[in-house]
Amino acid sequence: MGLLGIAAGLALLIALAYRGWSILLLAPLAALLAAAFSREPLLASWTQVFMPNAAGFFAQYFPLFLLGALFGKLMEETGSIRVISRVLMDRLGERRAIAAVVLAGALVTYGGVSLFVAFFVIAPMAMDLFRRAGIPRRLMAATIVLGTSTFTMSAMPGTPSIQNAIPMPVFGTTPFAAPGLGLIASAIMAAFGLWWLGRMERAARARGEGFGEDDPQPARDIADDPNLREHANVAREFDPAEIRRGKPADVEPSFLAAAAPLAIVIAGNMLLSLLVIPSMNADFLAEPRWGETTLSAVAGVWAVVAALAAGILTALGLDVRRLPKLRDTIDAGVNASVLPAISVSSLVGFGAVMAALPAFGLVREWVLDIGGGPAVALAVATNILSALTGSASGGLTIALEALGPTFIDRANAAGVELALLHRVAVISSGTLDTLPHNGAVITLLAVCGTGHRESYRDIAIVSIGGAILALVAILLIGSTLGTF
Repeated sequence: MGLLGIAAGLALLIALAYRGWSILLLAPLAALLAAAFSREPLLASWTQVFMPNAAGFFAQYFPLFLLGALFGKLMEETGSIRVISRVLMDRLGERRAIAAVVLAGALVTYGGVSLFVAFFVIAPMAMDLFRRAGIPRRLMAATIVLGTSTFTMSAMPGTPSIQNAIPMPVFGTTPFAAPGLGLIASAIMAAFGLWWLGRMERAARARGEGFGEDDPQPARDIADDPNLREHANVAREFDPAEIRRGKPADVEPSFLAAAAPLAIVIAGNMLLSLLVIPSMNADFLAEPRWGETTLSAVAGVWAVVAALAAGILTALGLDVRRLPKLRDTIDAGVNASVLPAISVSSLVGFGAVMAALPAFGLVREWVLDIGGGPAVALAVATNILSALTGSASGGLTIALEALGPTFIDRANAAGVELALLHRVAVISSGTLDTLPHNGAVITLLAVCGTGHRESYRDIAIVSIGGAILALVAILLIGSTLGTF
C-alpha cells in the first residue's frame, strides 16, 4: 500500500499541476494522500515533516531567488538585455540568426538574468530576426531554450542558476565544481543543439518554408495569464506576473554599460568562490547561534548571493537616473521572487514526506542498487524526480534531501570526488525536466506564439537530447579520468 500511495501522490501532483492548479495546495494534498495510504499520521506529516523541510529550503535559498529576480528585473527595465541582444543579433546578422539568439540568451542567463525575464525580452527580438531571415517561427522556442536553459543553467562552471546552487551545501562544493567537465558538457550541449537547429533550418529552406504568420499576441500581455503563471512558478525563479510591473527606461544604455553588471556577476562569483571566501576565517560558524555549520557548507551560496548583490549595485549605479519609477521596478523584482520560492519549497516539502514514508526505503534501495556507482545512481534518481515534478530545482532538491547523505557515503567509499556528484546532479536535473508539462516550456511556447505540436520536438532534441549526451560523456570521463 505504501508504494501505491507514493504513486498516487505523484499522479495527483502531475495531473493537476499540468492543468494549472496551484502547487501550494497540490504539494501538501498529494503528500497527505501518500501518507494516508501508508497509514501515517496526517497532521504530523504536514506540520512536522512537510513544513520544516519546505521552510528549510526557503530559508536557505530565498536570498538567491530574491536577488536573482531583482537583478533580472533591473536588467529588463534599464533596457540592458535588449541592448546586448540587439548588438549580438546585428553583429551576427540574418545569416547567423540562430547562433545570434543562442549567444544572446547564453550571455544574459550566465550573467545572472532570470530565465523568464530573458524569455520575454529576447523572444520579440528573435521573432523579428527570424522573420527577416526567413527562418520558421516553430524553431524559435528551441533556439531560445538552447541559449537560456541548457548549458548556462547546468553545465557552465560558475553559473549563478539556482540549480547550480542547490548541491553546494549538500556536497560542500562551489559554483565552479568540476570546471573542466562542465566546459566539456557545455560544448557538447551547444554544439549538438546548433547542429540540429542548423539542420532543421536548411531542411526548411529546401522546402521553401518561411517564417509563417505574424505574432498573434504581444509577449508581455501573455504574462497576465493566471494559468500560465501557475505553470511557471515551479519552473524558474521569476513570477511572470511581474513582467508588466514597473516602467522601462526611456533611454537605453550603451553596450558597455549594459554588459557591465553581467561582467560584475561573473567575475565576482569567480573571485569570491575561488579566492576570497576560501581564505576567510569562519570558525565562528561552529557556534550554535550560527547554525553549527562549516564554511564549505555555505561558501557557494555566499559567493552567488554576493555576486548578484554586486551586479545589482552596479546596475543601479549606472542606470538609476534613467529609471522613471525606481521603487516600482524594485518592488516588482522582489515580489517576483516570492511565489516561485514558496512553490519550489512546497515541492521540497512533498518530497520530504515521500522520503519519510516506510515504503520509500524500497525506492531508495532500488536507486542505490543501480550499477555504475554513486554518480550513475544519482543521475538516474535526479532525472526521474525532475521529470515527475516538471521542475529541475524541485526534482534536484528532492533527490538530494532524500538520498544525499547516502550518495556522499557511497562516493567516499568508492573514492569518487563530490565535485563530480555536484556536476552530475545539476546536469541531470536539466534533462528530463523539459517534458511537455514543464512550466518553462509552456511559457516559452506561449511567448513565441507556437504550440507543442509545432515546436516541442525540436525543444526536446536540443535540451533533453543534448543534455543526455553531455551527461553520458561526463559520467564516462569522470569515472575514467577523475574530476578536473
